[in-house]
This record gives sequence, structure tokens and C-alpha cells, in this order.
Amino acid sequence: MTIAGSDPSGGAGLQADLKVFRRFGLYGFSAVAALTAQNARGVKSVMPVAAGYLRDQLTVLLSEFTPHSMKTGMLYSKENVEAVFRIVKKFSLGNLVVDPVIFSSTGRRLAERGTPEAIRKRLLPICYVVTPNIFEASVLSGMPVRTLSDMEAAAVLLKKCGPAGVIITGGHLEKAAVDILYDGDFHYLRGRKLPGEFHGTGCAFSAAVAALLALGHSMLEAAVMAKRFVKRAIRRSFGSDTGMKLLDI
Repeated sequence: MTIAGSDPSGGAGLQADLKVFRRFGLYGFSAVAALTAQNARGVKSVMPVAAGYLRDQLTVLLSEFTPHSMKTGMLYSKENVEAVFRIVKKFSLGNLVVDPVIFSSTGRRLAERGTPEAIRKRLLPICYVVTPNIFEASVLSGMPVRTLSDMEAAAVLLKKCGPAGVIITGGHLEKAAVDILYDGDFHYLRGRKLPGEFHGTGCAFSAAVAALLALGHSMLEAAVMAKRFVKRAIRRSFGSDTGMKLLDI
């Protein structure tokens, strides 16, 4: 299951999540937390879904089915964060992957004031793994994250909030695409940085992690395989000359 924003371009958000789930042979459920007007060039506007309506979506689905894993993407408001927290507790849901979407790839803010703090206090203690990029890790940890050593320090701080593991993706580092998984030990997922700007890489990665957890893989296995999946999708990416490339998922 994905709880995320809607991206009409299909390059990110719940549309991308559902495509990823299908690529791994899984059936995906979705609940919409926000609507966006966007394309590969950027986000024009965002309209959050009311927390009560988000709860209705989730309650109806979960009264009939229990997902093997679930992920959150853009929740936008602290009220929606609270709604997800209460639903996860009510239905005793496991394998929660939190992708703490705060900024778009072009830098637009995708979370209201107070939402990152709500994610840190409410969702990190109950999730299995959190998957911020370096900018999101900086906001959530309260420290600047610019280098590999910064990523390590931020991962330790975020692990103290309660998740079993923290994966900080380093695709925005200047020289290398190094992701760090910290589960009490550090694991380094290294890869060559591919040229270009790509839409929805964080969504695809976290959705792949959720899918692989649903299939029974360990956190480390899921992270390694998800990174390979996104790399293949980047290599097959396509798009116009005026916007970011769309992943072929």
C-alpha cells in the first residue's frame, strides 16, 4: 500500500509507486494524501486532502485487506501525518517504509510548516525504515548534511527516533551516488553517479524497498536490490528537452 500525493505525470507519487509494485509482481493499494499539478519541469500547485477523508480511504481498505508492507510519500500536512499514525496503530500494520517527502526535485516545498516535526515524532518511532535524501535528512535531524560523514551522523540521530533502520540516499552528493543504511551497523551502497536530472527517484526507491520487504527480503537485501532497480530505470529514462527525465518503470 502507498499513502502519497498524486502526480499526474506518473513520474512520482502514488502513480509511480503503483507501477513499481506491479514490476515486482505485487498488487498495490493506494490512498491519496494530496493532489498536485505538476509535470517533469516542476510542481505548479498542491492541494492537500483533508485528514478525515484520508482516514476514510485507509479505513475502508484496511477493513478488508491487510497489506504485507506499506509506504508513505508526500503527506503534506501534520494532520495527515497524525491520521496515518493512528491508522497504523489501530490496525497493527508492519513493514512501514517512510519516505519523508519535504521538497520536490526542483526545490518546491511539499510539506506544510510542522509536518517534518510531526513525521519525526509520530512516524519514525513506528516505522520499519525511513528513506530520506540528504536534504530531508538535514531537516529531520536538525543538522546540515553535505558529506558522507554528515550522512553517518544524521543516520545515527534518526535511528534514535525509533525506526529499525535508516537509509539516507546520496544521489544529491556532488561526486558520488552513495547511500547509507544504518541499522546499528553502517552499510554503504555505492554506485556511479549518472549524468542528468531525474524525476521520482526517491519515490521509486522507497516503493521498491516496500515491495521487496513484502516479498520477504531483509532490509539490507531490499536496499541493495532497490538501488539496482532505480539505476536500471534511470538508464532507460526518457523525456523532453525542457524537463527532468522520467524513469522507465
